[in-house]
Amino acid sequence: MQKIPVYLQVTLSAQLLAMSKKTVFYIVFFTVLAVGFYFSLRAVMPGFFNKRMKPIGTVEPFSFINQDGKLFTNEGLRNKVAIVNFFFTTCTTVCPRMNNNLKPAYEALKNNPDVLFLSFTSDPERDSASVLKRYAESMQLNTDKWIFLTGKKDSLYKAARHSFKIDDPANFVNNETVDFLHTQFVALVNKKGEVVKIYDGLKPSELSAIEDDVKNLLND
Repeated sequence: MQKIPVYLQVTLSAQLLAMSKKTVFYIVFFTVLAVGFYFSLRAVMPGFFNKRMKPIGTVEPFSFINQDGKLFTNEGLRNKVAIVNFFFTTCTTVCPRMNNNLKPAYEALKNNPDVLFLSFTSDPERDSASVLKRYAESMQLNTDKWIFLTGKKDSLYKAARHSFKIDDPANFVNNETVDFLHTQFVALVNKKGEVVKIYDGLKPSELSAIEDDVKNLLND
């Protein structure tokens, strides 16, 4: 086999070195360009890279009474992100755990004007506006940010099952002495009034995602 002359070896080595430097330059150049484009796009369109949450339901019109005895309707959710649950003040099992598990998210988001927490009672016969007011005070909550609602039982249960998707509609029965809503699930509602996620309120590991989920929705 014929041996390659030394001068050709040197020439080839120089060419390979030049090509190698050129390749490295282009790799670095296009990497910097891509990273710059990514951050520019994030700055111009903050929610562009967020994972989109597909709607699983739509909040239907409602009208209830808050802890101050004032009317609160679905219009109060317009352009707001809402965290919604159902509970009752005399509950000693699921409800206290669920609401206490929601407190960290409330503390993190309570100063954001575009975020609301809503707690609907499952026991309107006992949970009057004044009872809900005392409950909110016992939890040391700002009721402009965490609102408690009561009203007609059938309307409340319809909202839970058909609007907020936190209880199976098949659970509804005609005999109101038997039917009772007791659920640990929490709904996340976007600014369009669409339910986009359900959390298990007894699992802090699930509720810990609320803050990031809300921020993503606010950027949509």
